[in-house]
Amino acid sequence: MPARFPHFARRLCVLGLAALAVAAAPALAAISVTDDTGATVTLQHPAQRIVSLAPHATELLFAAGGGARIVGTVAYSDYPPPARDIPHVGDNRALDLERIAALKPDLVVVWRHGNAQKQIDRLRALGIPLFFSEPHHMGDIPRSIEALGTLLDTRASAHDAAQQFRQQVDTLRNRYASKPPVQVFYQVWEQPLMTLNGQHIFTDMLALCGGRNIFAGEPLLVPTVSPEAVIAANPEVLLTASMGATQGSRPIDTLDGWKRWPQLLAVQRGNLFSINGDLINRFGPRLVEAAAQLCDDLEQARMKRRNTQAASGR
Repeated sequence: MPARFPHFARRLCVLGLAALAVAAAPALAAISVTDDTGATVTLQHPAQRIVSLAPHATELLFAAGGGARIVGTVAYSDYPPPARDIPHVGDNRALDLERIAALKPDLVVVWRHGNAQKQIDRLRALGIPLFFSEPHHMGDIPRSIEALGTLLDTRASAHDAAQQFRQQVDTLRNRYASKPPVQVFYQVWEQPLMTLNGQHIFTDMLALCGGRNIFAGEPLLVPTVSPEAVIAANPEVLLTASMGATQGSRPIDTLDGWKRWPQLLAVQRGNLFSINGDLINRFGPRLVEAAAQLCDDLEQARMKRRNTQAASGR
């Protein structure tokens, strides 16, 4: 018996350590990710009841495998089709905070640029974990899908969706990024005339296609510019968003007004393009579809450039 005691003691020690590990498990189960603001979002268990406060956030959650756990969305969250059946808790201008609280979410996905700061502060005061979505680069979208997949514990499906997005982006980059550059003006709004600066994800998407944003250097994310500034820059392409669900009943912004300035290179060559607003204005998985159309538009502009140069003998 004494000879066997050391072995018995070692077994007790191992069992004791195992019991300590089990006891400590709940403390180690917390899930943490980093959102688009650089903040750490921590949940004590995978999210089961989620409120999405932007249409693109809804698309990201579905891509991450969490569509069935969304208990509230905002107006125009209409993709994928099952999202249309989820109750609304407001829109990008006003949120029903009482209804959000009544849904008892364990995670709220917020659009930093689109949701009012005062309402975000009130949400934060309720103690609900907030994940801020504000991608500035194409690579931020698959990263967000995977981060949400971690919070949902749907890592495998989130990883698959993220990898598919990355592969589509890489295909476009390999095909177009080394093409001759094309100067582009993106019209967000006609009156007053508004565009996007270099911090907006549009500029990164444009670079993917070999395009250059003529107002990338503006300090504001959505600056107001003058027609004279556009004329002075003389872009080869004018681009805007066509009607989509996010435009609601507002008038469609068109580029027809620029035809008053026939000296503009884009007008001379007929390079006035529009892309579905639900693709180009939502920072979700379908943004790669907008990028593919944008790349095609810029390639058309290059072809017209080559034809013009050939006709002039240059």
